Amino acid sequence: MTATLEQAAFGQRPDLPVTAVPGEPRARWLAAVVLGGQGRYARAATILDDLMTDPGDVGALAAATLASHRRQLGAHAAARPLDARALVRATSDDARADALLGLAADAIGAGRLGEAMRLRDRAPQTTWRARVRAGWVSAEIELSAGRADRARPYAERALESVGSATRHRVKSEIVLGATLVESDPAMALKLVTRARDDATDLCLSSLVWPASMLLAQLDPDEALTHRRCAAMALHSVLRRADPRGRELAERSPWVPSVTGPTG
Repeated sequence: MTATLEQAAFGQRPDLPVTAVPGEPRARWLAAVVLGGQGRYARAATILDDLMTDPGDVGALAAATLASHRRQLGAHAAARPLDARALVRATSDDARADALLGLAADAIGAGRLGEAMRLRDRAPQTTWRARVRAGWVSAEIELSAGRADRARPYAERALESVGSATRHRVKSEIVLGATLVESDPAMALKLVTRARDDATDLCLSSLVWPASMLLAQLDPDEALTHRRCAAMALHSVLRRADPRGRELAERSPWVPSVTGPTG
């Protein structure tokens, strides 16, 4: 079962349904990663809350994963203590990278770009996942600073590092598209449309709504359609979120309202 979950979490089958939760801790963590990618945050949170009691690496990975899910719902401040907890417990490069890059992403959300860069620079990049996530974080730092030209190489590097990880490829295309909005909008539209369509086909609703919001900017003639698509995907995500995650999302300035006409 662990091998199958590895394929779902970090391989070519992110759409695989998690019908039963395994007993082995790492396999349980992988199941939560898959569920989070599919926007099934309530089920993921139940698993991760239990795993966070583990004093070692699995507990660290679980805390960093729950932090990532909180950020995906626009709750950077709520993610920060979870990432800090992950860093205290992490022993492997993979877990330390997750924690440090998570803390860097939390800092971006708070507008502390210098802190984000320092945390990113401390993160080990000895695994493909760390290299991909470091590329995302680096691109987001530069975009937040208004330097899309500097963001592009980081996003390209992330996309080059994904290998056969389909979910990471889809997100990397969205990040790269965001760096190309001004310099090459036609390529950005192509990349983000493909990412949105693949995310839809693979039931990755956690990526459908941000891709759709970016398409509303890139494709103004169809902006209303894209915003409606984003609202539908986000509504689906919030229905399957745990109460705390839903509350955080509803209060977040990063998450569009699903009650308005355009989201």
